[in-house]
Amino acid sequence: MRTLKDAAAGETVIIKKIHGTGALKRRFMDMGITKGVEVYFRKEAPLGDPIEINVLGYELTIRKSDAELIEVVEQ
Repeated sequence: MRTLKDAAAGETVIIKKIHGTGALKRRFMDMGITKGVEVYFRKEAPLGDPIEINVLGYELTIRKSDAELIEVVEQ
């Protein structure tokens, strides 16, 4: 299983599944992170956490622990 945490900077991936539950899963969906959406991995912080992604035309910063719950496939 490949997660958003495993993506490299400059890579575009497609969300396959969200493994979070309850409020966390709802928060992902409110931010536009849903099944089938393209995500562009812009960059990661100098110390590796958090990461910056582009979803539906806007930049979003999430923790790697949260990115680990988002299963992705290559475009």
